[in-house]
Amino acid sequence: MAAQPPRSALPLFPLATVLYPRGQLQLRIFERRYLDMVRDCARTGSSFGVCLILQGQEVGAPAVPAAVGTLARITDFSNREDGLLGIVAEGGGRFRVTRTRVRSDGLVTGEVELWPEEATQAVPVEFALLQTILERLIENMAPQWRHASRSDYDDATWLGFRLAELLPLQTEEQQRMLELTDPVRRLAELRDILPRFQKG
Repeated sequence: MAAQPPRSALPLFPLATVLYPRGQLQLRIFERRYLDMVRDCARTGSSFGVCLILQGQEVGAPAVPAAVGTLARITDFSNREDGLLGIVAEGGGRFRVTRTRVRSDGLVTGEVELWPEEATQAVPVEFALLQTILERLIENMAPQWRHASRSDYDDATWLGFRLAELLPLQTEEQQRMLELTDPVRRLAELRDILPRFQKG
């Protein structure tokens, strides 16, 4: 039986935040390992993986990434006023890391299993309040979503991920929202968290 070809290693970018599918991430790039990674991704059109940091920091020694992350595709570059490279990346599919290794330059890479996309599911009527809340959050905090279509708001997956990125969740809650695979359950858990943010 022929040996299976090795899976190519996905470069991982451990961050102190969670990227969700279709979400947007703006980064300042200054460490050599990430400058090289961005150059390679730009040249080949490939993605890198964003994972929440479990142990360590964004700079310096390699950090320990969460096992579930999101593919990120670079959509824009800029030279910032501080002289650093700025990039904008868009979240794609989710993945689970099965093995990691650290390259000699300090870049963490991982063998990953891609998760299937969640099936489109309509937002149940009992979660209509979440749609209203998201509209207000977007108006105040996320101009990039102001032209989202009504069909986006009616999609349980889109609604849940946008709420998860805009509500002031704790990082472990953000990660849990990423790891849930049932979009309606995600909405239910977000609804149950909401009272914590209500002003007395």
